[in-house]
Amino acid sequence: MIEPMDAVVQRVRTSWTKKSRGGPEAARRNAAPTVFPLPPGLGSAVHEISMRESDAFAPRTQVAELSAAGVIVRRVDGLLRVDPPEIGLFGMPRRVRRPPAVRLAPGQWLQWRINFRFVGCCDGSWSYRLDTFNILWGSAGPGVFLGVPTRRVDERGSLR
Repeated sequence: MIEPMDAVVQRVRTSWTKKSRGGPEAARRNAAPTVFPLPPGLGSAVHEISMRESDAFAPRTQVAELSAAGVIVRRVDGLLRVDPPEIGLFGMPRRVRRPPAVRLAPGQWLQWRINFRFVGCCDGSWSYRLDTFNILWGSAGPGVFLGVPTRRVDERGSLR
């Protein structure tokens, strides 16, 4: 489904528990960045950054193939079409209606944010996650996502 193209996806995933819902731990979580410089020379790929409460929100990075992005990007009518990010069956809040796909011209980039709450299967404890997708159509320099995105989609909902 993915055609060869100059597209870069940066997926920033922040995960936490009730411990980081308030006070100093929440301040640390809220200070976690949602954009990072790209590795030098990165082509069409996914730059994954994971920050977990258990690691004091220290970023861990890796590079993967574009097909592992968690979002579908493809060329349609001379533009890059970005479909809404994948969502699991068990994450809350329920999203009955999703935003439409976003189309980007060459050189444009999109930031798509979506959050989730999950219930543990054994003890019923809640955990939370914020996924931020920074998506560019074109060649990417290391600082491409450090500016203002061309488009934004915010699917964050109330997590209670």
